[in-house]
Amino acid sequence: MANSIIDMLDLPPEWKKILPNLWKYLVIIAMIVFFWISFFQVGPEEVGVITRFGKYVREVEPGLNFKMPLVESIVRVPVERQQKEEFGFRTLSAGVQSKFTKSGTTDESLMLTGDLNLADVEWVVQYRVDDPYSFLFKVRDPVGSLRDISEAAMRKIVGNRTVNEVLTVGRTEVATQVFEEIQEVSNEYSLGIKIEQVVLQDVNPPDPVKDAFNAVNQAQQEKETLINQAKSEYNKVIPKASGQAEETIQKAEGYATQRVNNAMGEATRFSALYNEYVKAPEVTKRRIYLETMNSAIPKLGHKIITDEKGNNVLPLLQMQLKGQ
Repeated sequence: MANSIIDMLDLPPEWKKILPNLWKYLVIIAMIVFFWISFFQVGPEEVGVITRFGKYVREVEPGLNFKMPLVESIVRVPVERQQKEEFGFRTLSAGVQSKFTKSGTTDESLMLTGDLNLADVEWVVQYRVDDPYSFLFKVRDPVGSLRDISEAAMRKIVGNRTVNEVLTVGRTEVATQVFEEIQEVSNEYSLGIKIEQVVLQDVNPPDPVKDAFNAVNQAQQEKETLINQAKSEYNKVIPKASGQAEETIQKAEGYATQRVNNAMGEATRFSALYNEYVKAPEVTKRRIYLETMNSAIPKLGHKIITDEKGNNVLPLLQMQLKGQ
């Protein structure tokens, strides 16, 4: 019947030969289209979220997967890839010599500190999608919400500190508190995002007052340098003087102790002699005399001993001269 219909048509002979096999080609083309729109590839860092008429159905792992054509659609979410949002600057090109620009970012980086000064804060929020369902369906614009949360958290933390803390010693603490604040609010809003790191890229005073601020900062650094030098000299001189004073005091105390001990020893010795003298006055008196002479005479050098009249002095002197 198909052939008779073809014969009735006023077609060129070549077409009449092709038309009987046309359905086969159509079937082959339909099968190719079916497989093309039914099978899809999910990358190694991604998770495929399948929706049926816009409603969440399931998640598929990396690799080759199948979905119902024309009914189901696929959204690929990079869950293993670390992503980042920049505030106060934009990266134009990344590489060995990266290029950045601040054009159009002043409103998000210029903020008021706790001591009513202005600071130009540049920071980066690094994050990863850890819940694809929440990331796609719980919030209309999760990335935009993350940016709003990050900016609000940074303004809150910076607003509680002085400009010197934000510019110098308090940068690490500011980054840590902003990290905790962003993660807490992201969990409350069910963004499906895990914050990996918050990095303060650069913190500067605004351009109109940068020169004045640098001059003040340099003066403060010079002040700290002079204070440290004075402390160093103090630590050199004062401990040395204290040590010398302590040494002198200890010597004086030692000398005083020695004199007191010697005096007590002499007093004890004298008391002992006196007790012996009371017991036998003549004997003790002679013994003391002999002991005194025994210790004193050797120190006199040449000695001449005579009797009371001194008759034998000359011969003794002659013998002494001959002996020399």
